[in-house]
Amino acid sequence: MIAMATSALAAKAPCLAGIPNPASIAARPSSSSRALVVHNYWSLDCNTRRRHQNVCTRITSDSILQLRREFGAHSGIHVQRMVQVRASGDSRREANADTSSVSERARIPEPEGSSDTPASTSGRPSDPEGNGALYWLIGGLASIGALETAYLTYEKLTGGPVACGLGAGGVGGCSDVLDSEYGTLFGVPLSLFGLAAYSLVLILSQLTRSDQASNPSAPSLNKWLLLAATSAMTAASGYFMYILNFKLTGATCTYCVGSAVLSTSLLLATLTGFKGPDLRKAVAPQLGLSLAVVLALSLAFADVRSASAGSPDDIDLAPVEPEITTVSSSAGTALAKHLKSIGAKMYGAFWCSHCFEQKQAFGQEAMQYVDYVECYPDGYRRNVTLAKPCVDAKIEGFPTWVIDGKLISGEQDLKQLAIVSKFDPSTITQ
Repeated sequence: MIAMATSALAAKAPCLAGIPNPASIAARPSSSSRALVVHNYWSLDCNTRRRHQNVCTRITSDSILQLRREFGAHSGIHVQRMVQVRASGDSRREANADTSSVSERARIPEPEGSSDTPASTSGRPSDPEGNGALYWLIGGLASIGALETAYLTYEKLTGGPVACGLGAGGVGGCSDVLDSEYGTLFGVPLSLFGLAAYSLVLILSQLTRSDQASNPSAPSLNKWLLLAATSAMTAASGYFMYILNFKLTGATCTYCVGSAVLSTSLLLATLTGFKGPDLRKAVAPQLGLSLAVVLALSLAFADVRSASAGSPDDIDLAPVEPEITTVSSSAGTALAKHLKSIGAKMYGAFWCSHCFEQKQAFGQEAMQYVDYVECYPDGYRRNVTLAKPCVDAKIEGFPTWVIDGKLISGEQDLKQLAIVSKFDPSTITQ
């Protein structure tokens, strides 16, 4: 009898092996035997609690201990000894027998933290695996990445200067990296692709959180899509770190490194939401996806590598500065004279586009008063180093202003220079 009942219990367990569904063992008790009533059993099928009352079995009352051994490890089960039902054919009497007083009761404790109150009455879905906080964390990290890439995209599309940390505005600095051939893909700013990716991860993280809250053990497509997205982002970040270190040698890009750290953190956080068996199943697909991303990026930037395949040793630039074409304003000229009077200097290179833009901001007349130091007066070629004045001033990028002994790296607007040099900024209209 025990074997028949327990096999019937296991046969229809829909999601978790070893967790029985009491509804599958319903049977009317024999009129010549005693029976057990398994009631108030909180089914853990698919982690959704369902109340099953008055589910009868053909197991005799002598088998209570065996029943407890069978199911006690999985969930709380109330076992009630049922009074003998006489073979009278009186359905009303049988119904009364089902609800008769308890003469013997055996209770198996429910797992710690469980409750006889249905989850639906708690005001929010249950989350047995505790993954809600995890997906809030993933959403938070993705939001930071989205804000970063949104800022970079805005500055790229509007042509504004990027506020960088290390290497700001200088050669091999953050702005130069973002403005390089690797800064766009198919004519679209790379940061815009990053914004789309972070936004996708943010959405998927919240969809997955919702899935986990309502049905934690059910297969979640959003969860797997989240893993695929973070794997692809980490692979792409790894590729661009390779570009930064081996193709743009010596360059520094705080935003690039920050994005790589964020992408890797998102992947690691997503992986913690998977159990051992799922992790093993995910390894091969995610490796394949990562390789596909790296291959696709390599093909997309193949033309860039071909165009820049020449060795830096082959570069030989004559020291020819582009002509300044703008007309100076009276305020710009006054500022230039003020900067000269306090000993301020501008260090630059003839080939530096940011240096040229800085000169254009002052105009032809005003630049005659600016104390400008060319760091490559003999041109740029193999084994050429910075001019000694630039080395002594510890110049690391161009343009760099030295005002009152302070180094200010990057292209500056005239109003900012006026503030730093203690010149009346209200006279600057730029």
